[in-house]
Amino acid sequence: MTTRLREPVSTRTLSPRRRRRWPEWTGYAAAVWSLAYGLLGLYWTFGGAGFPFGMDHDKGAEDMSLLEYAQPETTAPVIAMVGLGGAFLAMAMNRRRRRGRSSDAMAAIAWSLAAGQAVLIPDYRPLLALVRAPVLLVGAPFGWPQQVGLADFLPLFLPWPVANQLLLIAGGILWAAAAIAFQRRVRGHCLDCGRAEVAAGWTTPAAAARWGRWAVYVAVAVPVGYALTRWAFALGIPLGLTREGIRQQAAESPGIWLGGAILATMGAGGAVLTLGLVQRWGEVYPRWIPRLRGKPVRPRTAIIPATLVAILITSAGLMWLRWLILGRFQLEQETWGLFLPQLFWPLWGIALGIATVAYYLRRRAACPFCSRS
Repeated sequence: MTTRLREPVSTRTLSPRRRRRWPEWTGYAAAVWSLAYGLLGLYWTFGGAGFPFGMDHDKGAEDMSLLEYAQPETTAPVIAMVGLGGAFLAMAMNRRRRRGRSSDAMAAIAWSLAAGQAVLIPDYRPLLALVRAPVLLVGAPFGWPQQVGLADFLPLFLPWPVANQLLLIAGGILWAAAAIAFQRRVRGHCLDCGRAEVAAGWTTPAAAARWGRWAVYVAVAVPVGYALTRWAFALGIPLGLTREGIRQQAAESPGIWLGGAILATMGAGGAVLTLGLVQRWGEVYPRWIPRLRGKPVRPRTAIIPATLVAILITSAGLMWLRWLILGRFQLEQETWGLFLPQLFWPLWGIALGIATVAYYLRRRAACPFCSRS
């Protein structure tokens, strides 16, 4: 069976193209971000309030955070050095124009800062806050979850340590953008579209359609597998958990399986939306959407949320892998359904990220500034 490839819908008709400015300012934004967080590290070093890491300052850090044992006396100076050093690095990257070993080293450090802030340090609480928000908004008028109102959302689901993780994710995204702009500049690629004079074979729309499709399959299969276990628990079906275990969990935490089923349904809905990265309706709005039917889908409409979800899912999944490595839970025959699906979340997040890159490569139009396509 062969895959029939088609020309992607052009984005040129959406609006007049203007040169993208983000490659020009993201390096400075990363410098400002690093400087600000480095100064925060200095503030915490000298006893300032609001240190967001470690069990003594973050009640939810135990068994969750990579920095659950962090103390301001030892961790804050490191934050200060990394932040101030990052600001210096970002400014040096802004001045660099030629490729060489030092440029490769700069790019490697920049990508390490991006991954550390956006993926490694955060745990699963930012994802939990994101998916619980619509559940709370829908259920609040009906008194569900019990004893939780809209006014309780921010302090309950988004306390300062979790908000700090969201800030770190934003900083990581800034560093990733700065790294991309830097590599485009020193390699002589177009700053606007990122194309090289001689395109790599894997970046062509036809190639991206092929390898992107496999990434989409993985990014759909993992959340569907997770959803099946949670739906089964809500229905009392012992799929990876005994009936007695299901009843015991429900007795200890009323509503846990209903909430799990709702979250699983959201994950399955996200899996359906992921299919849009390789389907026609991910490029042109279908007929049943009023006012938008037949119009091209702006690539950023899919790319921005898919990228954010990929980051959150990957960081949450790495937390579950840490738990397994540290022996916080055991994979047993009677309880595997509670933990095994989450161990595949890093694969889900990475596959979704790869599928998003493929979608971007398929949808980008010929560049009006470098004339490359």
